[in-house]
Amino acid sequence: MKRIAAVLAILPAFTHAEERVYAVDPAGSSFLIAVGRSGLFSFAGHNHEVLASGIEGQVVADPQDVARSSVTLHFPAAGLRVTGKGEPAEDVVKVQAKMEGPDVLDVARFGEIVFRSSGVEGREAGGVWNLRVTGALSLRGLTRALTLPLRVTLTDDRIEATGQLVLKQTDLGIQPVSVAGVVKVKDELGCDYKIVGRPAP
Repeated sequence: MKRIAAVLAILPAFTHAEERVYAVDPAGSSFLIAVGRSGLFSFAGHNHEVLASGIEGQVVADPQDVARSSVTLHFPAAGLRVTGKGEPAEDVVKVQAKMEGPDVLDVARFGEIVFRSSGVEGREAGGVWNLRVTGALSLRGLTRALTLPLRVTLTDDRIEATGQLVLKQTDLGIQPVSVAGVVKVKDELGCDYKIVGRPAP
C-alpha cells in the first residue's frame, strides 16, 4: 500500500514533465500597430505606426497538454511610441501627446497594459503549433475579452510566437480621434506581434 501511495505521489511530476516555463525577452519581442485614417478628407492626414516596447511576462508551454499552457504579458502604456514612419517629423510629437493623453491611453492614470490568458487550444503540424489563446486585456482601467491567434515554434532554450489580428478602438473603450469631423483615424487597428521567450531562471 505504501508503495502504491508513493507512486501516486510522484505521478503528477511525470505527467507534466514536458511543461516548460519561459520568461518573455523584451529585446526580442514586439507589438506593432498600424493606425489608418478615414473620413471625407482622409487624404490630408497621415497613417501612423505605433510600436510597443518593454514587453515582459511569462509563457508556460505544455506540448503534451496544450490546454495547460498559459501566457501573461504586460508593458507600460507609455512604452507605446509613434515611430514616425511615413509622416512628417513635426507631427510625431503631436500624435504621441494625443495618444498618451486622456482621450486615448490616459497614461497618467493607467500606467500598464496587461494580457492574461484563460485558455489555449490548437494543434501541432510539422513542428509548428497553431494556437488560439483566449484571455483578458486590461487597458485604461477596463478589461476586455481578447483572442490571440499564434503561430508557435518551441525548443528547450527558446519559444517564439507570432501573429496578427485586428482590434477595434471602440471595443477597447477608445473613441477614434478626429480633426474637425472630417479627418480621423480608423476604428480598426492592424496589429502584428512577436513574442520571444527564454527559459525562466
